[in-house]
Amino acid sequence: MSLTDTAWIDAALTSARPQAVGALLRYFRNLDTAEEAFQNACLRALKSWPQNGPPRDPAAWLIMVGRNVAIDEVRRNKKQQPLPEDDQAISDLEDAEEELAERLDGSHYRDDILRLLFICCHKDLPATQQIALALRIVSGLSVKQIARAFLVSEAAMEQRITRAKARVADANVPFETPGAVERSERLASVAAMIYLIFNEGYSASGDTAEIRSPLCEEAIRLARLLLRLFQSEPEIMGLTALLLLQHARAAARFDADGQVILLDDQDRSLWNQKLIAEGLALIDKAMRHRRSGPYQVQAAIAALHARAEKPEDTDWTQIDLLYGALEIMQPSPVITLNRAVAVSKVKGPAAALEMIEPLAPRLSNYFHYFGVRGAFLMQLGRNEEARVTFDRAIALANTTAEAAHIRMHIDRLMRDSQPRNVKAK
Repeated sequence: MSLTDTAWIDAALTSARPQAVGALLRYFRNLDTAEEAFQNACLRALKSWPQNGPPRDPAAWLIMVGRNVAIDEVRRNKKQQPLPEDDQAISDLEDAEEELAERLDGSHYRDDILRLLFICCHKDLPATQQIALALRIVSGLSVKQIARAFLVSEAAMEQRITRAKARVADANVPFETPGAVERSERLASVAAMIYLIFNEGYSASGDTAEIRSPLCEEAIRLARLLLRLFQSEPEIMGLTALLLLQHARAAARFDADGQVILLDDQDRSLWNQKLIAEGLALIDKAMRHRRSGPYQVQAAIAALHARAEKPEDTDWTQIDLLYGALEIMQPSPVITLNRAVAVSKVKGPAAALEMIEPLAPRLSNYFHYFGVRGAFLMQLGRNEEARVTFDRAIALANTTAEAAHIRMHIDRLMRDSQPRNVKAK
């Protein structure tokens, strides 16, 4: 069978994975068993679907087949009693599972997806383990792929995921369908996890940007999935819009050598207009609900950038106001630092510098603080202070691309400070 022949199967299996694994997890109460059951169902699908065609509901088919295969395996290993009467054996000859699978519909496993996502972002897990577990269990990425994205060894990532699974098992997370209050709490946790996954990819630069870019795409896929489940939640609309609008600039964020290109210097013709259109439509729809939240405000800021055909068209006054609203919702020195960039555009670098000086104690080890502060100092002609500040930024750089970007500023300062030679007449 050629790759072309199986492409539609691969796509269907990837799309159905969250629903199927979530339902299997509810049934078996064990992440490893649910994963293995899903993989066995995928093997059956690769054998059955090319002959019989795709089932009407691939997720339901995979749930039923995965459950039956796993039960048969447990029964063989532990010599359990025969299956209940409503369970039927699967057939390798014909698509006998189809009739059973048609009994299920979206309502049966709608909350299983939320449950699966919530389990992966359990409060007892560190953020890195939450993301790794979600990418493994929900998204189906291999340990090798996840390790590559996080720039760690496969052994280290395998250990991280194993520990996360063990902690989830020890926590005895309940599997009941969440009530209204729990649903709201879980939804916020899941949204935060998706946001973290996106940032893991978006914050990469230089030679790691291409490797980690798929994390952005996976976060967008999960956000769209969550939006399908909660179509009237404006914050999920805002989250999805934010990710789309940010990722739309991916092709313009770095040059051919992997060096950072600032927003004002980006070639806007490279921005993905399809993603921008989808993001703008979502944030406009979210705002009509009049229930503003942090993701919506961030998406509104990204929308103002996306709507500006040229840097000088950017509505920095409105961006300043939006960051002010975000500061009230989520007080954070990083948000204030971002707001200062807008203030520098509206009121000048002196006002912006005055705004961020009190942040120094809390951002003493934050690369971007020193990069922004150095830029303000440079704009004010305080070159020696700027050079010292940029040196600190280089020491805190997370990637070679970040360090190279700051060195460009230092080189410029050095050129500006050198006395100019007077040519002989």
